[in-house]
Amino acid sequence: MFATFLIGLREGLEAALVVGMLVAYVSRLGRRDVLPRLWTGVGLAVTLAVTIGAILTFGAYTLTFQAQEIIGGVLSLAAVAMVTWMVFWMQRTAKTMKSTLEGDVDRALARGGMWALVALGFLSVAREGIETTLLLWSLVQSFGNAPAALLGAILGILTAVIAGWLLTRGLVRVNLRLFFAWTGAILVIAAAGVLAYAFKDLQEPGVVPGPFTAGAPIDPATGAVAIGWAGFPLGWAFDLSSSIAPGGALATVLQATVGFMPRMSWFQVIAWAGYIAIVGSFFARGLRRRASTRAASPSPVPHLVGES
Repeated sequence: MFATFLIGLREGLEAALVVGMLVAYVSRLGRRDVLPRLWTGVGLAVTLAVTIGAILTFGAYTLTFQAQEIIGGVLSLAAVAMVTWMVFWMQRTAKTMKSTLEGDVDRALARGGMWALVALGFLSVAREGIETTLLLWSLVQSFGNAPAALLGAILGILTAVIAGWLLTRGLVRVNLRLFFAWTGAILVIAAAGVLAYAFKDLQEPGVVPGPFTAGAPIDPATGAVAIGWAGFPLGWAFDLSSSIAPGGALATVLQATVGFMPRMSWFQVIAWAGYIAIVGSFFARGLRRRASTRAASPSPVPHLVGES
C-alpha cells in the first residue's frame, strides 16, 4: 500500500501540475471558454488509463497460466522502460516545463478548432496515466494483494490532485525539485524490483532460462535446483523462504521498498543490481550536474509552480 501510494503521489502530482499550469495559462489569456475542451482531453486520458487497467486485470482471467506469465513479464518490462524514461525526462525538462506548456497552448489556440485543445489535454495526462497503470499493475501482480495496493494508489492520486491544486494556486509552497529528486530515486528502486519480477514471470514459462527450465543446475544432495554459487547462472541466487515467509509482512515490505523477494534467481539478482548500478548512477550524475549548474549560475534557475 505504501509503495503504490508513493507511485500514485509522484505520477499523480506530475499530471496535476501539468493540468494546473495549462488551466492557469488559459485563464490568464482570458480564454476560459476553451477550458471544457481541455478538460475533455484530460477526461479521455483518464478513461484510457482506467480502461487499460481493467483490460489487464480482467482479461488475464481468460488466459492460460503460461500466457499470463509471458504477458505479465512483457508488460512489466514496458513499465520499467516507461518509468526510466519519465524519470530522466522530468530531470531534464522540469525547469522549462512551464514555458513549454504555454507554447503548446499558444500553438493550439492559433490552430483553432476543438480538437487541438482536446489533444493537448489528452497528451498532457495520457503519458503519466498509462505509465502509472502499467507500473501499478506490475506491482499488484508481484505483491498479490490487489485491494491494499489499489487503495494505496487511489490515496496517492487523490493526495496528488489536492496538492497540485494548492500548488498551482500558490496556497502552499513546496520545493518540487527536492520532491522529484527523492521520488525519482524511489521510482528507480521500485522499477528495479519490477524488473526483477518481470524476469521471474518470464522464467516460469521458460521464455527466459532459469530455475524452472531443464537447464537449471541440480544439487546432487537434495535433488532440487541448486542455490548460491553452485546454482550460477541458471539456479537460485539465494532462498530465505524458511526465514522470511513469502507473502508475509516482512517480505511484502522488503519487496515494496527495495524489490527484495525471499527467493530470487541469479537472473533476477543480476537484473536488479545491474539496473540500480546503471540507471542509479546516471540519475545521481544528473542530480549532481543540475546542482553544479545552479551553483555556477549567476541568476536563479526558474522553479516549477509552487516551488520555494
